[in-house]
Amino acid sequence: MGQIYLYTFLSVIIVSLISFIGALSLALNPEKLKKITIFFVSLSAGTLLGDSFIHLLPEMVKEKDYSSSAWLWVLGGIIVFFILEKIICWRHCHIPTSPEHPHHLGAMNLVGDGLHNFIDGLVIAGSFLINPPLGIATTLAVVAHEIPQEIGDFGVLIHAGYSRRKALFLNFLSALTAVLGAFIALLVGPQIENFSAFIIPFTAGGFIYIATADLIPELKKESRPWHSLSQLLSILIGVAIMLILKYWLE
Repeated sequence: MGQIYLYTFLSVIIVSLISFIGALSLALNPEKLKKITIFFVSLSAGTLLGDSFIHLLPEMVKEKDYSSSAWLWVLGGIIVFFILEKIICWRHCHIPTSPEHPHHLGAMNLVGDGLHNFIDGLVIAGSFLINPPLGIATTLAVVAHEIPQEIGDFGVLIHAGYSRRKALFLNFLSALTAVLGAFIALLVGPQIENFSAFIIPFTAGGFIYIATADLIPELKKESRPWHSLSQLLSILIGVAIMLILKYWLE
């Protein structure tokens, strides 16, 4: 169990440190930043879908506690993530703020992002509780998703009037809620009977929602053939990473 704790907390700390990547937006011109961000949005869509269909759902089916109700948890994950966006204003926009693409004020963004990171910690810890290979795959999917997300979040805070230093600090504090989520999952998960029977499908449902409802619609805004092809290739690279992990870690 000590190894699971080590892997989990190392993973969520790495995920939290990604919040500092927002500073990258200050060193790059807007056009180059947009290209980098769109690449990671595409890669993120691929890794989230790949983790869901190559790792999480197959793991759900082979679980000894698997039943047809597990598919309801997949649906539940999709619905819960939709509710979070609608009611709590948890945003998953990955395009930096600009006059043509405005965002909500910083405080709302920090609250939404804190909840987002808290759930990331839950699902990472829950995956490691099932087995380390699943935890590693899920962590990589979250990392790929966090890079464009944190670039966008940092831009929101700067746009809201925060100084660069304060924006980085608050973004990092928000990211640290992943550690809290992981701690709660490690503490409570082993005490809950059939914990894996719902955490795996719920995570898969959430990942599918993020990829299809948040990420892919952003990619569809670009219709130029070459850019569309590069997006498709990036998605396939994300899927390939998850496929390679499937056979490398087993």
